[in-house]
Amino acid sequence: MQDEKRNTQMKAPRGPGGPGMGHGMPMGDKPKDFKKTFRKLKDFLKPYFLPLILVVWFAIGSTIFGITGPKILGNVTTKIFEGLLSKITGGPGIDFEGIQRTLLLLLGVYVISSILGFIQSYIVAGVAQKVSYNLRKSIEEKINRLPLSYFDKNSHGDVLSRMTNDVDTVSQSLNQSLSQIITSVTTILGILVMMISISVPMTLIALLILPISMGLMVTIIKRSQRFFKQQQELLGKANGYVEEAFGGHIILKAFNREEKAVSEFTEINEDLKDSAWKSQFFSGLTQPVMMFVGNLGYVFVSILGGYLAILKAISVGDILAFIQYIRRFTQPIAQVAQISNVLQSTVAASERIFAFLEEEEITEDGTLSLRQEDVKGEVTFRNVQFGYKENELIIKNFSLHVEPGQRVAIVGPTGAGKTTLVKLLMRYYELNSGSIEVDGTDIKNLKRRDLRDSIGMVLQDTWLFSGTIMENLRYGKLDASDEEVVRASKASYVHHFVKTLPNGYDMEINEEATNISQGQKQLLTIARVFLKDPAILILDEATSSVDTRTEVLIQESMEKLMKGRTSFIIAHRLSTIRNADVILVMNEGDIVETGTHEELLAKKGFYEKLYNSQFEG
Repeated sequence: MQDEKRNTQMKAPRGPGGPGMGHGMPMGDKPKDFKKTFRKLKDFLKPYFLPLILVVWFAIGSTIFGITGPKILGNVTTKIFEGLLSKITGGPGIDFEGIQRTLLLLLGVYVISSILGFIQSYIVAGVAQKVSYNLRKSIEEKINRLPLSYFDKNSHGDVLSRMTNDVDTVSQSLNQSLSQIITSVTTILGILVMMISISVPMTLIALLILPISMGLMVTIIKRSQRFFKQQQELLGKANGYVEEAFGGHIILKAFNREEKAVSEFTEINEDLKDSAWKSQFFSGLTQPVMMFVGNLGYVFVSILGGYLAILKAISVGDILAFIQYIRRFTQPIAQVAQISNVLQSTVAASERIFAFLEEEEITEDGTLSLRQEDVKGEVTFRNVQFGYKENELIIKNFSLHVEPGQRVAIVGPTGAGKTTLVKLLMRYYELNSGSIEVDGTDIKNLKRRDLRDSIGMVLQDTWLFSGTIMENLRYGKLDASDEEVVRASKASYVHHFVKTLPNGYDMEINEEATNISQGQKQLLTIARVFLKDPAILILDEATSSVDTRTEVLIQESMEKLMKGRTSFIIAHRLSTIRNADVILVMNEGDIVETGTHEELLAKKGFYEKLYNSQFEG
């Protein structure tokens, strides 16, 4: 299928990239329209409104119970301290029963906090996975509704990236951030209230430290962001280079390019190492810097707390509780900063997903049914005009009438429009103007499924999926029995070579189908069409990958298969279409000559030049 074959370049999967808080978590591209995309994401979350409300309440409850812990523990410390002083002065000493009751209360508080946190995490995980499931399902359904022209303009890698990387980014962000942002905000407010309730002066000291830590943190983030972005780009470059080297390892060895390949990869790897080191170094600075500033806060708070304790304005236990609150106060602030980056990443990934889901779909399907057994095979092209680009026509005012059972060979130079014709017959693309009819019915009015069920297609480009040979052959007719598959295999000369393979029909074909030859792959695709037994045949260079002897055998079986069926045969080797009922000679989208092989040679025109060019040189 050389005429209009579209090459698509696989892009490196897009995912998050940039600095996060403390863990080197990358930050993705910023969304173009944050509010619009966020609204669309909320529509996917609407069915889970009640569970999300429960998450909010469980998060708040878990946080509140968790926050009260240091205060209760502070009371225990105060009782021990006061008991020791009392013992020294001859008093009753430490109230162990009271301490026991307080510790049991503390244990209960932490258990309740943990249970509420567990329930919250369980609900959020379920919602996140359901949302990602719905997104993947929507993308899968969308792929089947997109016209093939979309895949001509966009790389397959980009589409796969939206289904995998972008959906994973949304899923992970929802799972991690949805409850974390509620917990963080509640924790900040709750700790602030508890700190104020213990001591206003000490709270002011703690808040004065906050701008210093935030300023240092933002500076580090901005510095490391550039290196994280560079790291993601180089990582994609390294992955692409390795994939290319592995994919073409035979060619690489044939031209003795191993040393050059290693040298080029080493250069990329060195750049990646430097970029990754810098990004991780700056990201790793966040935690020690925050700890250093936090420790300064502890020093000032301890000095002030000691002074207030001397004045008996605060208890020792409250000082201990306050220090714990300061330690916990900076953590949710860092989490909120991290979440803001993650949200950017989430919305950017969502924007790519929604942009794909909003792509223009194929036109509405026809309403008329067509049973395969009722198809006679009469095909008519009426004034067909078509171009992959609207202003660049490939097929120009093409008309043709094919009687049932006729064999029509289509020949011409590369780019003449041969493969495009059969793509239009399969209704892979919509016409610019004109019509195509099957048995007198415009294919626009037929259901696509019925139309394609009545046509069998063997392409030059073979496609097999990971699975057994039997499963690959049955792809032509999913409900076929093993006997039917074997019968079709024998008719297409596949049975003999299959029996020589390990496990025969149960042999597993690997992911890239590299454990069988190109010719064997071609034979398997031909056997599929034998099994399907369609009313109309399309053979696009179907024997291009088989040897001459096998080609003769296939031609014989094709003769049996084409008998009484309308057949369209696209061929570059003109010797293979001598027996066609009519040969269409195409050039630049137009039929320039028609006739049988002998008639066209006698005209000494364009066909004769094409035919003789095979034997030149």
